[in-house]
Amino acid sequence: ELGWISKVYVNRPAVVRHAEQIKKWKTVKGNWQAAWLLKAVTCIDLTTLSGDDTPSNVQRLCFKAKHPIREDLLKALDMHDKGITVGAVCVYPARVSDAVNTLKAAGCNIPVASVAAGFPSGQTPLETKLAEIRLAVEYGAREIDIVISRSLVLTGQWEGLYEEIRLCRAACGEAHMKTILATGELGSLANVYKASMIAMMAGSDFIKTSTGKEVENATFPVGVVMMRAIKEYYWQTGYKVGFKPAGGIRTAKEAITWLMLVKEELGVEWLTPELFRLGASSLLGDIEQQIFYHVTGSYALQHELAMA
Repeated sequence: ELGWISKVYVNRPAVVRHAEQIKKWKTVKGNWQAAWLLKAVTCIDLTTLSGDDTPSNVQRLCFKAKHPIREDLLKALDMHDKGITVGAVCVYPARVSDAVNTLKAAGCNIPVASVAAGFPSGQTPLETKLAEIRLAVEYGAREIDIVISRSLVLTGQWEGLYEEIRLCRAACGEAHMKTILATGELGSLANVYKASMIAMMAGSDFIKTSTGKEVENATFPVGVVMMRAIKEYYWQTGYKVGFKPAGGIRTAKEAITWLMLVKEELGVEWLTPELFRLGASSLLGDIEQQIFYHVTGSYALQHELAMA
């Protein structure tokens, strides 16, 4: 439905001004902060996307995914029996089998997500992208994070973008599909809005800000624009699409601010792992550190918390 994006205008100064106000929001304290942080943990896609990934460090990541917060800290908060785990484990296609087998052996139902479709640049032929998606699903990935061809956005080929994402959606089969827009490379906030709408029309279950490999990753102005697109799409269709900021989110305070922004823009119903994820590799470590401080009154030494 190209009519939905034909006359899009984004008031950039107003969006940037709103984003600056978001940064000044006061964070919650005490038990409220601990509750928000535990909520954030359940929405994390715990990620390793390094060239030196091996079966052993993927296994370690999976163990951390099942036990994201030390058991004694959860007992102190009376949350030890609530089954708190991260939202998913995210790896490259070649490491999907390692993650699936490890989680299965641990008796854990955490889904494995895999990046695909020429991640992170998207500069591979469509046939190769589709083959990579099918292989990741075959290896056991239940969620696929695809990346779009930025050139289609920058040259205004909206029908081409729709067709590419639609074919990726078909290749995913039963797996959920998150569409990475790589917003730092789309040129304008108007293009971010348009690409968001096209991705949702083509069947994306989530839209995601970044690969984490761009110079500019998840920012609040981009988040506001993408959430407004999600809200508009929901008003038009009645279908809820998830949102995932990713890249550069490293502190507990940032995580809480993103949660608050989702609550303000989309509502409490979006604050579940089914509709909101945080893409992060080092965020969990800071969240556990803040929970340790809340429980004990002091910060943990380096050896006292397992690395995320």
